[in-house]
Amino acid sequence: MGTRRFGRGPRSALFAPLESLSRTELVTHRLADAIMLGLLTDAEQLPSETALATGFGVSTVTVREALTALRQRGLIETRRGRGGGSFVRSPAEDTTEVLRERLREYSPGTLRDIGDHYAAISGAAAELAAERADRDDVARLRSAVVTLETAARPGDRRRADGHFSIEVAAAAQSARLTRAEMALQTEVGPLFWLVMEDDSAHGLAVERCRALTAAVDDGDGPRARVAAQERISDAVGNLTERHLELVRQPRE
Repeated sequence: MGTRRFGRGPRSALFAPLESLSRTELVTHRLADAIMLGLLTDAEQLPSETALATGFGVSTVTVREALTALRQRGLIETRRGRGGGSFVRSPAEDTTEVLRERLREYSPGTLRDIGDHYAAISGAAAELAAERADRDDVARLRSAVVTLETAARPGDRRRADGHFSIEVAAAAQSARLTRAEMALQTEVGPLFWLVMEDDSAHGLAVERCRALTAAVDDGDGPRARVAAQERISDAVGNLTERHLELVRQPRE
């Protein structure tokens, strides 16, 4: 079998060569982020150690150490024998109560700061996507909007919303922006599950994603940036309202 090619889209950033830091940790973090975000799905077989090493630009020893760390975290399992290899094990989702308690610990200022950072990354990615996206990129964005629109459960909605964000960053053809988006999704993405419990918030998110996709398709960078920033502003505003409601309630 030849070396596996990863093409364009989110996975091209996922398997891009690494920065010159702790290479084992970088491989571990990048694969863990992809598993947590659902880019690598439950029971999916990972590429071989050789293919991963080639994609990341590291040695097979580094990949092996990263896979060991992921196995210890319960994010992959290794099967031996014919048809064996490393397979993804998606983690159990945090419960709504766990997420609400996490949100309670944030301050409005922290949420605003997260929103500013998130809007800056998403806005820049959207504007570049409008300048650089091709037909395939736009088709992936439209497909992601449909997935978000038809998602019924909060967890599925949150994953679909996060996947759309990563597709926008991938359409910008910037591996660094895509990884920055993935890191943000890993850090605060689960909280957006709380937003997606609300049907009206879900509907508004779909509208924002549809508007952003149209701007990218039209090649209108400033409009795409505004649509992306409004999308983040909606979500952070919703979370801030929920936070204030939580802090007014006595702990049980």
